[in-house]
Amino acid sequence: MRYFVQFSYVGTRYHGWQKQPNAITIQSVMEDAFSKLLGRPVTLTGAGRTDTGVHARQLFAHFDVDTIEDQGRLVYRLNAFLPKDIAVQKIFKVPHDAHARFDATERTYEYWVVQKKNPFLSEAAHYVKYPLDIGKMNQAAAILRTYSDFECFSKSNTDVKTYRCDLRSAFWNVESETLVFTITADRFLRNMVRAIVGTLLEVGLGKMVPEELREVIVGKDRSAAGASAPAKGLYLTRVLYPEKILKIDG
Repeated sequence: MRYFVQFSYVGTRYHGWQKQPNAITIQSVMEDAFSKLLGRPVTLTGAGRTDTGVHARQLFAHFDVDTIEDQGRLVYRLNAFLPKDIAVQKIFKVPHDAHARFDATERTYEYWVVQKKNPFLSEAAHYVKYPLDIGKMNQAAAILRTYSDFECFSKSNTDVKTYRCDLRSAFWNVESETLVFTITADRFLRNMVRAIVGTLLEVGLGKMVPEELREVIVGKDRSAAGASAPAKGLYLTRVLYPEKILKIDG
């Protein structure tokens, strides 16, 4: 049987999602927990790969095992077994051909910036002490939505077939003491969101005018865009699937 697991984590002490030799990752820790509790090797296929230090408030993975009689009980046992910075919300049966990565229709990220020193957000947001022009940052974000090829924001030497992404929304908003950038697309390239944030911060700091962003995108040159913002401020917040997959079968 194929199941989906929905989970969240604080990525500070992990080397991203994907298993790596000689490194602690979310995938390796979770697979170890699943395998021990189910008494057989379990492989998790995630909806995406978050980089070192990046967090997820909602992520899904699929796995294949024999029938799980009590899914709620397994969730309870996993949360008791997993470290405090990883939490499982639910496990549910899906069609046998459902795929956590390829069936996802939309992904949303947030990036948090603070403008005042805040010890409670020192590991959860990027501190920018100089004034930012949020209006111009939103002008630049609106320009992003008029393009679909984002090679200029992709990590170098990335093995992908296309740099095209269907960008559906991108905007900055002030929430309490935090400046939050929210971006939604069907897919994202490696390091894309952090590169976009770094570039928009250049606009906010007056080092680039919004219209210059067009030249950066058309030029497809990563070195023309801004430096990547630190990983600690990035959160994967939502992954959407067709209704037939997310319909929970208890």
